[in-house]
Amino acid sequence: MRNLLFAFLLLFSGIFWGQQNRNVNASESKITISGKVVEEGSNLPLEYATVAFLASDGKIVAGGITKTDGTYQIQVDRGQYTVQFEFISYKTERLTNQRLFKDTQLPTVALHLDSESLGEVVVRAETTEVQVRLDKKIYNIGKDLTTSGATVSDALNNVPSVTVDVDGTIALRGNENVRILINGKPSAIAGFGNTDALRQLPAEVIDRVEVITSPSARYDAEGTAGILNIILKKEKTLGVNGSLQTNFSYPLGSSATTNLNLRTDKFNIFNTTGIQYNESPGHADFRNTYLGDFVDNPLVIEKREYDRERKGFNTNLGMEYFLTDNSSLTATGFYRNSKDDDLTTNLTREFDASDFLAVSRNRNENQTEDDENYQVSLNYVNDFNTHGHKLTADFQWEKGSETQKSLIEEYNTFPNSELLPSERITQVEDQTEYLAQADYVLPIGENAQFEAGFRGSFQNTVTEYLLQEQLVPEGAFVRNDSLSNVFDYNENIMAVYSQYGNKFGKFSFLLGLRMENTQLKGEVTATDVSSSNNDDLNINFDKNFLGLFPTVNLVYELNEQENITLGYNRRINRPRSWFINPFPSRSSEANVFQGNPDLNPAYASAFDLGYLKRWKKLTLTTSVYYQYETDAFERIQEDTGELTPNGIPIIRTIPINLSTNQRVGFELGLLFNPAKWLRLNGSFNFFRFNTDGTFNGVDYGTESTSWFSRGSAKITLPAKIDWQTNVFYRGPYSNAQTESQGILSVDLAFSKDIIGDNATLGFNVRDLFNSRKRQSLTTTDNFISDSEFQWRERSFNLSFTYRFNQKKERQRNRRGDGEGGDFDGEGFEG
Repeated sequence: MRNLLFAFLLLFSGIFWGQQNRNVNASESKITISGKVVEEGSNLPLEYATVAFLASDGKIVAGGITKTDGTYQIQVDRGQYTVQFEFISYKTERLTNQRLFKDTQLPTVALHLDSESLGEVVVRAETTEVQVRLDKKIYNIGKDLTTSGATVSDALNNVPSVTVDVDGTIALRGNENVRILINGKPSAIAGFGNTDALRQLPAEVIDRVEVITSPSARYDAEGTAGILNIILKKEKTLGVNGSLQTNFSYPLGSSATTNLNLRTDKFNIFNTTGIQYNESPGHADFRNTYLGDFVDNPLVIEKREYDRERKGFNTNLGMEYFLTDNSSLTATGFYRNSKDDDLTTNLTREFDASDFLAVSRNRNENQTEDDENYQVSLNYVNDFNTHGHKLTADFQWEKGSETQKSLIEEYNTFPNSELLPSERITQVEDQTEYLAQADYVLPIGENAQFEAGFRGSFQNTVTEYLLQEQLVPEGAFVRNDSLSNVFDYNENIMAVYSQYGNKFGKFSFLLGLRMENTQLKGEVTATDVSSSNNDDLNINFDKNFLGLFPTVNLVYELNEQENITLGYNRRINRPRSWFINPFPSRSSEANVFQGNPDLNPAYASAFDLGYLKRWKKLTLTTSVYYQYETDAFERIQEDTGELTPNGIPIIRTIPINLSTNQRVGFELGLLFNPAKWLRLNGSFNFFRFNTDGTFNGVDYGTESTSWFSRGSAKITLPAKIDWQTNVFYRGPYSNAQTESQGILSVDLAFSKDIIGDNATLGFNVRDLFNSRKRQSLTTTDNFISDSEFQWRERSFNLSFTYRFNQKKERQRNRRGDGEGGDFDGEGFEG
């Protein structure tokens, strides 16, 4: 900790010294000294290393810190100095008797690890789980004890500003229109935007998650709420190192994940491989009241039990080859395979107008799902110099295949035992995507920077839906031509952007403009396209949308520990293929989901005003945000006017474009470390939204407020046992048709380092009180539905992690937890 305190004192000394001399011919006497600080052996840049200029009496007369690429530019008076370089856990280096009388670039300085200070580094690394930057929060997944044995989806639910609904829907600040990126790019690893894939990846593959609420023009304009960027693990330590983590859980589950790394001066090979098996029981209850005069049985009660079995394998293999000291080429291959075997048992009871039981029916659905995804990517980086002049180029090819097969068997148990016709559903979805991207960064002078780039993304999705039905019980299966179809969907995006940033004193700005052209093209092949559900929809379509997306990010530094930020950006939300496919798919005979090919992209303008203040043991972040969205998506339910063979009205769920959606909110986050043995963090988010729009003559406008809050406490007990508790609560919320109650979830975890701190034994309980359930009430003119849904019951997990040639949470991989120093252009988008 002595080194850390010295670093802060050094910064304040430099600032004080600069203020005292600024008014005495500063422009005439000062010169600029630049250079770069790297790690010895790997030549990796060291961010936030301190650079101090010492006079002949040993006093510090000027100083600063390095940027993200290890470079520094510091103004000093002409003279002779000893230049001192320091970084936590590294040995101090000095350049003595430096005669500096003009602008000078000093030679690159390499720092090497100080083995005597590593014990102190471990303590330092445990002081925070969340890093706060100017435009984002960075959450270090590996430091959350509750994520052992969890999935990526579970881990995201612990990230500030993020919520994951019980059915896997991810939202940022309460808005579901969030963009999921892997290592800064759209990826098959995340399932091409289908968040189900994130439930099949272990959390151990993640290094950190970036929550980007005010994206710059560099990022794809997709996602009106913002961006979640998931960074996968890649060790930077020289030599051979790695880790093995195993997990055993109840309900029955197990997994194993290995992280291996081989790094030399010339190349770096890294691999993460995992296998998993788990059983995930859940349930759902529905009480549907139908209001029509001609409904024989107005009350229908459904009780569903889910018995899921999942098996998965994933591996990520990459090699980074250092072409020169300033350039490298990285090739990465990813493969994921998973198999689900689910049984859903649905007990349905129908009651007549006198509340007497009229019909009792059982419906069993056996569903298997096989997923296979490949991804190959190439990345080229060329750092032309140490001042940020840089070129990066990326190419990525992805292919995914998903096959779902369902056998639905149904039989009456009252008033008579009777076997009913069965049906088989087969859905095959194949996706292919190509992505090419290039980004160029050009520093201009000391504080300015220009950036430009291009991205092309070309995605094709072919979905084949086949419904086969028995006309009589135990009869032959016959294809249903009114629902079976093949849907061929293309989403092609071409984009160019440029942005310029500069800093004047305490004021920094980054201005950008992105232009994107979106093509949405769909074609349906089916035997019968005359279904009444399709009469009001266009089956085939080919649409083009050209849009400009400006971004503005402003920062004013009140002092070294306090700043104000203001961001503006325009974003787009493109409909996914299943939102557009016009042919219905059904989860039950009476409930169908139908895409809407008339759905157009939604556009949003967002403003974010933030404030950050740091004290010695406390960090406070707050923001007020406003978003105005046009053609916003909304899923509505309506009576189709049709009945099942058993006389039950068929309810259709369909996404539509509402005219507007306005959202205003307030967010607060606290990081508090009152003692070495106690670490606290918490966040609170409150928002109000107002939607306005009609569909088929029905007004779906609504106004509502909601909020969510989370808190985490991490305590070091005697015998070096860590205890962590996470609490999350989402308040009640509603839309045009549905009111949902609040949800409380509590996670508990313990961990203990063993075998000379080379291994860790952990135990956690997710959803301690088994309370993570969605309870909602849907009201329309034709029916009322009261429901409760629990995706997964409470679970217990025991984990064991073994590390070789790795230090636990090496500090140099968490370079600083500050918010950036001088503006370097990268500070706004990381």
